Amino acid sequence: MGHADLERPGKLAALHSGAYAHRGLHDTGVPENSLAAFRAASAAGLGIECDIRKSSDGRAMVFHDADLARLTGREGAMGALPVGELTAITLTGSEETIPTLRDLLDLVDGKVPLLLELKSDDRRPVAALCRAVRRDLDGYTGAVGVMSFDPRIPRWFAGKEPEVLRGLVVTEQNARTLIDSIKRRLSVSHAKPDFLALDIRDLPSGLAKTQTRKGRALFTWTVRSAAHVETALQAGAVPIAEGPGVAAWEAGA
Repeated sequence: MGHADLERPGKLAALHSGAYAHRGLHDTGVPENSLAAFRAASAAGLGIECDIRKSSDGRAMVFHDADLARLTGREGAMGALPVGELTAITLTGSEETIPTLRDLLDLVDGKVPLLLELKSDDRRPVAALCRAVRRDLDGYTGAVGVMSFDPRIPRWFAGKEPEVLRGLVVTEQNARTLIDSIKRRLSVSHAKPDFLALDIRDLPSGLAKTQTRKGRALFTWTVRSAAHVETALQAGAVPIAEGPGVAAWEAGA
């Protein structure tokens, strides 16, 4: 057993230690996935969950949608622009601009744990996105995990950067047949994850119980009420919360 293997349980425990603010602690005038939202989450002692996409010139950017319109009012694909143009675009209703992953890492500097959800599109190759994230994480010593709905992404980290904690994001919504269940099990097997991030609407679930028995940590999204918090805790899952879900967590903390 190598040195990295000895550290892994401690790193996973640090990642699994408390609730996360979904896309940062955002509200009116504080956009999702903005440095202001991340600053507020860190000040509240909450972990930060955020979304990562790649610029046209290969930089890891913090942004949820493939299209710019909803969050910026500007038409076009986010991934079609280079980092210099993206970081100059203002997020709607604020003076905040689209941050890079490096901006986020510099801001947080290990003060709270991070969950980075890597977004892939149209079954395109994922290696360039994974490499962009790996470059920015090089030398970062805070608690951090990468995760994705796309099992190829945690699988890439398992093979290329095994010291980085990796997770698979899963939902069972509109996918509850036996075939769907088999596909989920195969997806988990292919991904080789350290943890799963499960849809709160699916809890409690057999998948959660099975993966817990196998030693995988559980997170759940999106926790938006006191009832959701209770469901998460009963399943042994750390909440990824927003709005009333954050308030309910803080009231019970």
